[in-house]
Amino acid sequence: MIDRFRLASILGLLAIGLCATPVVSAQPARYVDPADDERLLPFGGHVLTDRGDAQIVRFRNWERFNPVREIRSGDYTLELPEKDFDWSDFSYQVDGERFSLDDYMVKNHTGGLLVIQNGELLMERYGFGNNEETLWISFSVSKSVTSMLLGVAIQEGYINSVDDPVSDYLPRLRGTSYDAVRIRDVLQMASGVEWNEDYTDLDSDVATYPSDRVIDIQRYLATKPRVAPAGEKFNYSTAETDLVGAVVRAAIGNNLATYLENVMWQPFGMEFDANWGTHGNEGERGGCCMNITLRDYGRIGLFALHEGQLPDGSRMLPAGWMAESASPSAGNPGYGYLWWLNNDDTYRAQGIFGQGIYIKPQSNLVIVVLSAWPVAAAGGTTYNAHRNAFYDAVDAMLQ
Repeated sequence: MIDRFRLASILGLLAIGLCATPVVSAQPARYVDPADDERLLPFGGHVLTDRGDAQIVRFRNWERFNPVREIRSGDYTLELPEKDFDWSDFSYQVDGERFSLDDYMVKNHTGGLLVIQNGELLMERYGFGNNEETLWISFSVSKSVTSMLLGVAIQEGYINSVDDPVSDYLPRLRGTSYDAVRIRDVLQMASGVEWNEDYTDLDSDVATYPSDRVIDIQRYLATKPRVAPAGEKFNYSTAETDLVGAVVRAAIGNNLATYLENVMWQPFGMEFDANWGTHGNEGERGGCCMNITLRDYGRIGLFALHEGQLPDGSRMLPAGWMAESASPSAGNPGYGYLWWLNNDDTYRAQGIFGQGIYIKPQSNLVIVVLSAWPVAAAGGTTYNAHRNAFYDAVDAMLQ
């Protein structure tokens, strides 16, 4: 049987008011006030089964449960000027029933909502007692950030292209099924290498592979057979998002947190310090566990929306990188380079328990939702239906 620490490690890899002023209201009464976090720490349980107060405390105190590396903000902050916008008539619809903004906060167990259009802050709402300084776990939203860091490494000349073999940067994988796998293939979850991501099967790969040391992950993956041609079949593989992170670390000769700090966090103007969960005391988890404030999640969306262009005009991502990242892949038309696609002109970063960054380039729109769903899912639930309807309704209201 998997113990609580193993389960936490497994899942760690997966991947109110009516104005712009932060307001706390319409929260489920059972959720603990942040002032009580210290009293409740430490506690038992694990990330898969925590609910209510325990879940909230873990999500906003990740560094108290797991090793992390710090990401420091700098002297410059990209301002998000507030623009008055009347949300009093806002509603969205699910299965023929109409819901208000307050309904969404409560029904979808929401810790934060942010809407930015044309660089202006139109909505900033908090639940669970959170505020503008609260760090909140990303889960698989981190995958999309790792994808952008790989793009930066290409722009800076550390990586030649996404068509390079993974084994060029991770030589331990030479002579294995990964000899045929390009960086592009792992970005698109289409390596063709066998992997079982079934979280209900305690004998699955995701439940049994060693995740506390990066070298052990590579050793484990080196044993896996090929089951499909590389680049053709989508198969969600958490471990391969760690390979993306490992490729970047090997190419730049540095850790991901420091690289992120130097190429995005400080020069783009993130407001608050953040942190990134690691494999034990080793490298950052390429597919999970960044802990960030609501506004800085929004700025990550703006970095993508601006295609990696910094406020001083310099470019951190290759020209066309975000369009390429948000293009349908051969194995899954709804998936790009570790970004989920909506088969229209929008794309999103998405994590279990209801974390998300929704981006619509044509409308200069970024929407952030931070949640604590009572189910460990990123989609396929009533909570996901409410989130998608919320995204669509905000987009429609701002047309």
